[in-house]
Amino acid sequence: MSQTAELIRLTAIEAVALLRRGEITPVDLIDAAATRIEAVDGEVNALPIRFLEIARQKAQGLVEKFGSADQPPGWLAGLPIAAKDYNDVAGQRTTHGSPVFAESIASESDITVATLEASGAIFIAKSNVPEFAGANTFNAVFGATRNPWSLDMSAGGSSGGAAAALATGQVWLAMGSDLGGSLRIPASYCGIVGLRPTPGRVSRGVGLPPFDTLWVEGPLARNVADLALMLDAQAIPHPRDPLSRPRPAQPFLVAVESPRPPRRVGFSANLGLGPVDPEVVALCRQAALRFTALGASVEEACPDFSESIETFQTQRALLIAATRGELLPKHRAHINPAIVWNIEKGLGLTADEIVRAERSRAALYHRVAEFFEDYDVLACPVVAVPPFPVAQPYPTEIGGVALASYIDWMFLTFVITLTGCPALSLPCGFTAAGLPVGLQLVARGHGEASLISAARLLEQELALPPLPIDPRPQAVPHRATAIAGNHQ
Repeated sequence: MSQTAELIRLTAIEAVALLRRGEITPVDLIDAAATRIEAVDGEVNALPIRFLEIARQKAQGLVEKFGSADQPPGWLAGLPIAAKDYNDVAGQRTTHGSPVFAESIASESDITVATLEASGAIFIAKSNVPEFAGANTFNAVFGATRNPWSLDMSAGGSSGGAAAALATGQVWLAMGSDLGGSLRIPASYCGIVGLRPTPGRVSRGVGLPPFDTLWVEGPLARNVADLALMLDAQAIPHPRDPLSRPRPAQPFLVAVESPRPPRRVGFSANLGLGPVDPEVVALCRQAALRFTALGASVEEACPDFSESIETFQTQRALLIAATRGELLPKHRAHINPAIVWNIEKGLGLTADEIVRAERSRAALYHRVAEFFEDYDVLACPVVAVPPFPVAQPYPTEIGGVALASYIDWMFLTFVITLTGCPALSLPCGFTAAGLPVGLQLVARGHGEASLISAARLLEQELALPPLPIDPRPQAVPHRATAIAGNHQ
């Protein structure tokens, strides 16, 4: 096996350990990533903006500064990672996947990027995104990102480029963000792990309304331990984010090193809201029941999510209008029609609609808080459908039931967004067609440590094959239950 192949197969934790011991350098990892990107990204189109030479210069400076005797800084110790093309990296393009910003250059790194750099990350590329928002990664600037498990399928979005890059071994960690599922859905579709943290856990930049609690930044990784490492690198308060919280007393890696099983798990196939593909339900239920092997009780139970779909639609539209509404008068012809629709929906909201959504969300919060007085984890599918063709902008029906808007198929993630609870997408098996399926695990607000602990134990129990993979023209069919039911 070549050195490149050996290095890209390292977990992030293994790579950081080698960096700290001086057995490899950040430049070694950047070179390995560059070789892998050249080999596979032409097929998946995950990392269209690259700045490898600048990264090498930063890495060499880190090596010269710390040498082999001193510890490199931060949690990540010079690990190369990918930013998302919604985040500013100083001196690089931030296109948002939009022709309107196709040549926009960031003058400085945003808070989330700067926090990771201070924690020892070296950014080497930016990952592809949908235009402004969405859960299928395609745009008029860079084209579509393809699912590495089947190149004719969607990688999800909006962190689709990040998820595909991780699954194919182009980076060891990647930035994600999540409004209605933009971190969890691509994690599910690409067979990796993604965490939507509690609002305020990861400090955000100035490009979003400071008191918004819908859009959060979070980590994407190939496994739960790597995800905990990245969250430790991100969870640092910042005075420009009024919601940011102090660091926890213990690192999140402790939850991986000394995990504790949940006592009681509630499972729901659809949160009482709508149709879900039967194969997805079967895989997720089977995976959730594996908590019983850890001594937990698993029951059919979930909070009451009444009115949550309409509530999220209203609050999301208001946020999109607040952040992008000023673009319509001048740039309407250059904006994806789905985004135009969402902006106009937000601009057209009445006071009664906004007040009703606020009241509905408040009532939901209290019902969910009451649920977590009795349960430690809520489990449900991440997405109502398996990966769909990348050429299809979005699913238009589920099980013969027509959907009203371009985000209705995302309901299992976006109603969880309303709760403010941390939610994690964990790979739990494959469809008969060979496409990944993720189980969504949710914990009480600010309960990231217990959520990571439960996810780590279930990950070990499921024992799915490790990443990365080489891109596959088509999915490899197999029995859907063969891997998800494999004890090791």
